[in-house]
Amino acid sequence: MSRPSPAGTPKVGFVSLGCPKALVDSEQILTQLRAEGYDIAGTYDGADLVVVNTCGFIDDAVQESLDAIGEALAENGKVIVTGCLGAKKDAAGQDIVSAVHPKVLAVTGPHALGEVMSAVHTHLPKPHDPFSDLVPPAGIKLTPRHYAYLKISEGCNHRCTFCIIPSMRGDLDSRPVAEVMLEAENLFKAGVKELLVISQDTSAYGVDVKYRTGFWAGRPLKTRMTELVTALGELAKAYGAWVRLHYVYPYPHVDEIIPLMAEGHILPYLDVPLQHAHPDVLKRMKRPASGEKNLERIQTWRKLCPDLTIRSTFIAGFPGETEAEFAYLLDFLREAELDRVGCFAYSPVEGAKANELPGALPDEVREERRARFMEVAEEISAQRQQRKVGTTIQVIVDEINQDGGVARSAADAPEIDGLVYIEPTPKAAKRLKVGEFVNVSVTGADGHDLWGEVV
Repeated sequence: MSRPSPAGTPKVGFVSLGCPKALVDSEQILTQLRAEGYDIAGTYDGADLVVVNTCGFIDDAVQESLDAIGEALAENGKVIVTGCLGAKKDAAGQDIVSAVHPKVLAVTGPHALGEVMSAVHTHLPKPHDPFSDLVPPAGIKLTPRHYAYLKISEGCNHRCTFCIIPSMRGDLDSRPVAEVMLEAENLFKAGVKELLVISQDTSAYGVDVKYRTGFWAGRPLKTRMTELVTALGELAKAYGAWVRLHYVYPYPHVDEIIPLMAEGHILPYLDVPLQHAHPDVLKRMKRPASGEKNLERIQTWRKLCPDLTIRSTFIAGFPGETEAEFAYLLDFLREAELDRVGCFAYSPVEGAKANELPGALPDEVREERRARFMEVAEEISAQRQQRKVGTTIQVIVDEINQDGGVARSAADAPEIDGLVYIEPTPKAAKRLKVGEFVNVSVTGADGHDLWGEVV
């Protein structure tokens, strides 16, 4: 069970699960806790209570979150739950967390900073004299010091039939552009060298506020993706840093940011969650684009920026997917030559409209199609990786060890893409420093990773 810290300063333990958007929620809560004078405990028994930020998107994530809550209850006893799982209800209308773990102190949904802090105050009163200078301007981060996520909006206006995110995180809610830019500047000032822009739908930034004009650095700036990315690119250039874009829907106005990539203002990298290519499957998914237009748009992007890396995710075995529709998806993949690809066998998610669609496929068919998809994807990735052998690329160093260094190129987002392994040469020993950029001559490649030497 928990016990008060000897110094009398209340301590909060924290468990963060889920996607980068949930990670940003965790960072905001931790920042507020520190701003109010709480200490952050590194162990269960060193904490006066524990906050668990959960994920509730797919069944495995739900179970992982429930298990984490159970562990925190067993090890500490005082637990506050927040995040996507907190917004899910069972058939009786009760939140799932309380139904499984009735001893939790409080349950909130995602991006609920105020509610979480209110619950913390109720069960662990805040110190009387908090010291604001304990908290850096960039806030408390859970990522390594040299990269950070920048969340520009919450929620989503789409109603994809396989997704329940809008029911948990609500409709699109864009952050004020000046607030986003201030956070970005504070992160760069704190030494961040790579900023990863995230949201549920980055391309839709500002739609909900009709692209309202804000102000940054004494000049007007629209709350719109193109203007925001342009400003972030200018800021990053001043600090010698990277900006990487995630969760970009392939709307026509995305064409406007490709020249910024070609000119080196932001990384030539787009994370575009396409999910499928066949128009009929996309229609059943209620996705906001057709497969043919996506292929044309990708080809246009590559003409404007030949170095562009495109990452995407797909679903195999969606209800009603025929063998012909799946073959169409494989043909699209071969023609688009996507660099980084993930694929999930369709998994029914409680509350998703797709569960009501006819033509549900057996588990073995869904998994077999996922495996076939990934076999094609890995062949394409290996071919595109091999083209980099003999070239010189800029990388950011994530780790230094006895085997040399582990880094990432412009084509590699942390945690989800490949790595660049740097040979342990005398030059590497002198030049490598975590969080810094070096140039590497690529000497080898496989389907995901590269090998090279410092030049």
